[in-house]
Amino acid sequence: MSFLSDLLGGFATVLSPENLLYAAIGVTVGTFVGVLPGIGPALTIALLLPITFSLDSPTGAFIMFAGIYYGAMYGGSTTSILLNTPGESASVASAIEGHQMARRGRAKAALATAAIGSFVAGTISTIGLTLFAEPVASLAVTFRASDYFALAVLAMVSVTALVGRSLVRGLMSLSLGLFIGLIGLDQLTGQARFTWDSMQLFEGIDIVIVIVGLFAVGETLHVAARLGRLPETVAPLGPSGKGWMSREDWSRSWRPWLRGTAVGFPFGALPAGGADIPTFLSYTFEKNLSQRSQKIKSDKAQFGKGAIEGVAGPEAANNAAFSGVLIPLLTLGIPTSATAAVMLASFQGFDIQPGPQLFEKSSTLVWALIASLYIGNLMLLVLNLPLIRIWIKVLKIPRPSLYAGILVFATLGVYAVSGSVDQVLIAYGVGVLGFFMRRYEFPIAPVILGVILGPMMELQFRRALTVSNGDLSVFYTRPLTVALLALAAVAIVLPYLPRIIAKARGRSAKRLAFGEDD
Repeated sequence: MSFLSDLLGGFATVLSPENLLYAAIGVTVGTFVGVLPGIGPALTIALLLPITFSLDSPTGAFIMFAGIYYGAMYGGSTTSILLNTPGESASVASAIEGHQMARRGRAKAALATAAIGSFVAGTISTIGLTLFAEPVASLAVTFRASDYFALAVLAMVSVTALVGRSLVRGLMSLSLGLFIGLIGLDQLTGQARFTWDSMQLFEGIDIVIVIVGLFAVGETLHVAARLGRLPETVAPLGPSGKGWMSREDWSRSWRPWLRGTAVGFPFGALPAGGADIPTFLSYTFEKNLSQRSQKIKSDKAQFGKGAIEGVAGPEAANNAAFSGVLIPLLTLGIPTSATAAVMLASFQGFDIQPGPQLFEKSSTLVWALIASLYIGNLMLLVLNLPLIRIWIKVLKIPRPSLYAGILVFATLGVYAVSGSVDQVLIAYGVGVLGFFMRRYEFPIAPVILGVILGPMMELQFRRALTVSNGDLSVFYTRPLTVALLALAAVAIVLPYLPRIIAKARGRSAKRLAFGEDD
């Protein structure tokens, strides 16, 4: 079992004082930004990208990034439960029941089931990552150019179709990302595209510039425009002498933890992955299961009034999805969420290309990253339960000062990477565009995926045609390519299925989505 020796080697790397410090910094910063409304892991990693490029070894940087990702999801539950303000869309499901529990004086129980469930799900899903990542990478070695083209299409289309409220807006965001990805010199012919004779654009728009602009500048402008509408009242934790979880809470939580993990991990590993879908699936499943159960009759167990299962399941699914997201990222080089796209950009910044060869060329880095998830998960459990009162005080930081600091930090980061005021102006231009996208509810993730995967998709498409001497049949004669393209077509239709099924059954799509009976 070679993966055990590789994992032990990863632990040996992570347990060095330097890398333990990176892990501690990552989980602490991640929890900090997760607690703050409107600041997520993608924004934080984007801000830190310019700094980490100066590190001697990328291992510490990725250990820190993984800690930030995990920590932000942990910390997001605090904001969702106490403020009813989810930092990310994946935390919306937890806020539904969690804030109701907080209003009933049961905030401690809600925070505890979220933290412990995240630890359980994170540990189990990391074991899954340990077992399945290398076999998937071995399988990916057999992929051809047409398969990679189809896989890129599947990843972009599925994320675009399943994230956001409108498929049309999602496709428009994806088109914008593809356009930005085309700017610069053609990789094969060297011909300038969409540069308008500007020397600054001959090398294209750096993905770091796009990410910092969309997330740091755009998010800051978006939050600043709605500061007056953000809630300021924090729900109380409850009596200080009262315990975190009762025996009944434990009894009602452990099954949703396991069910949420079972939903979150495989969904995260899919090319249409991410945490949004599994968290809502987990919430809906727990709600339906509770309605059918005759055992629980107390008022506090009812969904909509603070059912602890509605916090335990989605939080477990949220954290399990993260380990799943790392599988396509590390083995195929395919990001399935905005944060994964930012992490892919950080790999490329270190001249490391995730994909089938990563486990051979950068084995030490990969297994150190996986081992750090076990350690970071334990660190987060220690941080979240005893120090919750400290994290609540973070919510009292003046918002204007906080977001002004983010803008300054983003500006300095972009200038440090590029050394050009023009690139800073481009970042702010992208940021203004990101502000209007948020204002009119255009999803951001498809833009990032378009910028990163667009050039790769184009390159693989042209390689496939070169190998086949221009014969387009290469895209519909290879079974794997056909299967991936068929899944992409299904992903476009999938958002409309509830409406189609509802019409067939004569029921409203809304009632169908929540599993209500006529």
